Amino acid sequence: MSIWWSLHLRRDAASVPLARRLLLGTMETAGVDPDVSFDLSLALSEACANAVEHGGRDGCSEGYRVTAYLDGEKCRIEVADAGPGFPPAGRRTPFRAAHTEAEHGRGLCLIQELADHVQIGTKPGRGGAVVSFDKMLKWRRGVPLMAV
Repeated sequence: MSIWWSLHLRRDAASVPLARRLLLGTMETAGVDPDVSFDLSLALSEACANAVEHGGRDGCSEGYRVTAYLDGEKCRIEVADAGPGFPPAGRRTPFRAAHTEAEHGRGLCLIQELADHVQIGTKPGRGGAVVSFDKMLKWRRGVPLMAV
């Protein structure tokens, strides 16, 4: 079984739960294990929150894009925005845990903990950040759409 969808969302905090609910509904319908669904939806929420907060340029009201692929035994999610992107790999700070009292700075680290594989980068050309992550799926028993 293969399912994919893509959304173009406004950089508004109200868009984050919309993307999360769509992902959860898709995985529930497909028969994905609830624990895996929860992990991926939380990681998606963090990536969307980063796009909302950091994903624009001065005077730019462009939104951001969320794409999800459930293909066989893996789910891959990509969140891309129109912001300044990330520094090149050689100048990028490695993932690090934020101080426990910090109100910001945990998103990418949390995504790293919840997903099996994480990639961050900058879109070629016009720029903008791209955060993509994937996770192996587990299935509930007896679901008609369950992967074979």
